[in-house]
Amino acid sequence: MNAIETILALLLVSSPDSSGVKPRDAKHVVVYKEEGRFGGWPANHGIWIWGDEILVGFSRGWYKDLGDRHHIDREKPEEHLLARSKDGGETWTIENPAEKGDLIPEGSSLHGIQPPWLKTKPWTDCPGGIDFTHTDFAMTVRMTDVDKGPSRFYISTNRGHDWDGPYRLPDLVPGGFAARTDYIVNGPHDCMLFLTGAKSNGEEGRPCMIRTADGGKTWKFVSWIMDEPIGFGIMPSTVRLSETTLVSAIRRREDKSETEKHRWNDVYISEDNGSTWRYLSTPIEDLGEGNPPSMIRLADGRICTTYGVRKKPFGIHARISADGGKSWGPEIILRDDGGGRDIGYPRTVQRPDGKIVTVYYFCDDTKEERYIGATIWSAEGL
Repeated sequence: MNAIETILALLLVSSPDSSGVKPRDAKHVVVYKEEGRFGGWPANHGIWIWGDEILVGFSRGWYKDLGDRHHIDREKPEEHLLARSKDGGETWTIENPAEKGDLIPEGSSLHGIQPPWLKTKPWTDCPGGIDFTHTDFAMTVRMTDVDKGPSRFYISTNRGHDWDGPYRLPDLVPGGFAARTDYIVNGPHDCMLFLTGAKSNGEEGRPCMIRTADGGKTWKFVSWIMDEPIGFGIMPSTVRLSETTLVSAIRRREDKSETEKHRWNDVYISEDNGSTWRYLSTPIEDLGEGNPPSMIRLADGRICTTYGVRKKPFGIHARISADGGKSWGPEIILRDDGGGRDIGYPRTVQRPDGKIVTVYYFCDDTKEERYIGATIWSAEGL
C-alpha cells in the first residue's frame, strides 16, 4: 500500500462525516445473555474498576413484548445482578448478591415484582466512618421510585463480593431523591453524591449534589445543578477536573406537544467545588427517545461521554472533549446495529492499558431478549 492509499484508508475509518467516526479496533463482547430474559439498565446500578478487574450492576427480568415500552414482564420478578470481569472486559461471570441477602430492593421493583422467597434486609441509618478511599471500595446508590424518594446506598470493601447496607439516604429536598450511582471521593470520610431530586410537582426530576464529611453518617444538601426544568434533568454523570472544578453530564427531556419532543444531553460546570453551577455545552442534540450519559475523564485528560441512541440507526455512541467539556469532537459510533430503541444506559471505564470499556444493554431484534453487551475500544487518534 502506497502513501496515498494509506491516507485514504485512514480517512475511511476516522474522518468525520454524516455518519460519524468509528474506532479502528472496537470489539463487542456479550456480558450477559439468556434466552427468554431481559437484561437491562447498567446506568441505574454502577460500574467499578480495580486494574483489570471490572464490576458492573444490571437488572434481570423476563422478556415480554410490550410494544413501544421496555420489553420486561412487569408481572414477574426483577433481580439486581452483578457482572465481573478479571481480564479487562474480555470475559465475564455473573453474580447474584441476593443469594447472600445483599442488594435486594424493598417491595416492588421499578419494573417487575420481587419473588416472595427473597427476604428484604431492613434499611438502617449509616453509622458513619466509611473509608471511601479504601483500595477495594465500591458504593451503589439505589432508588425506589423514578419520581421521588426514599433512596438508599450500599458499600463494599472487598470489590463487591459482600455489601453493607442498605443505609437510608435522608430526604434533603421535598419529595426526596430518585438515586442512581454517581459519586466523587474527596478523602477518607468525604464524598459527594450526584442525584436526581423530585421537582416541585413531585415528578422527575432535577439534578443536585449532596455531601458527607463524616463517612456517610450525615449528609448535607449542597446545590441544585440546574434550574427546575419544564421536562426533566436527570441521571447526572460527573467528573472532577481540578480541586475546584466539576463537570456533570445530564440527561434532558422536554416535550412541547405530542409531536414536538426533544431528548438530549447537556453538560454543566462548577468552578467552586459544587456550590454553584452553570450550563457549559450540549454534546448531543438528539437522542431519539432519550438515553443517559456516562462520562469519564480519560488518562490523557480529555473527557469522554458515552450514550445510547434511540433513533435509527439504533446504537451506542461517544464524543470526546479536549477542553474540559466546552466543545466536543465528532460523534464516535461504537456500534449502529441495534434492533430497536430498547437499548443503551451505558457505564464506561478506562483500563490501565488505555482501552475503554463501555457496558450497556442491547437487542439485535426488537422481538428478541435484551442482553448486556460491552464494547472495548480505543480513543487514541479520535
